[in-house]
Amino acid sequence: MFPCMRLVVQRVLQAEVSVDGRSVGKIGAGMVVLAGVEVGDGQDQVEAAAARLVGLRFFDDERGRMNLDVRRSGGAVLLVSQFTLTASTRKGRRPSFDRAAPPAEAAPLLEELRRRLEAAGVRVECGRFGARMRVDLVNDGPVTFVLDF
Repeated sequence: MFPCMRLVVQRVLQAEVSVDGRSVGKIGAGMVVLAGVEVGDGQDQVEAAAARLVGLRFFDDERGRMNLDVRRSGGAVLLVSQFTLTASTRKGRRPSFDRAAPPAEAAPLLEELRRRLEAAGVRVECGRFGARMRVDLVNDGPVTFVLDF
């Protein structure tokens, strides 16, 4: 089993994450990043994920082509932890989460991802790690990618 941080990235017109009915993060246009951290993930995965997210050109330019990254588009990132992305559904009917990194390992890596995105000049809002969250978004396109690191 190899470590594999998994991100689901959606281009959005707006997005908000709430915990217990209270908003904890909100963006206008940009991207929602749902992030799952697996056992064994580390700085290499965080570094690769941050670089890819900052450089991913999937926002439209003036000709309607996917040619702009999040910074050039003026967008923001809503980063939400989602351990269910690490699930194995190959056997049985109940997902297995054996590959999910424990919270003490996953939370610092997601915090480091946030820091790296901000250091690259991207505005980042976040969900609350470990909380039951509600994510409301308006997908633009729809444009959705699954990235594995």
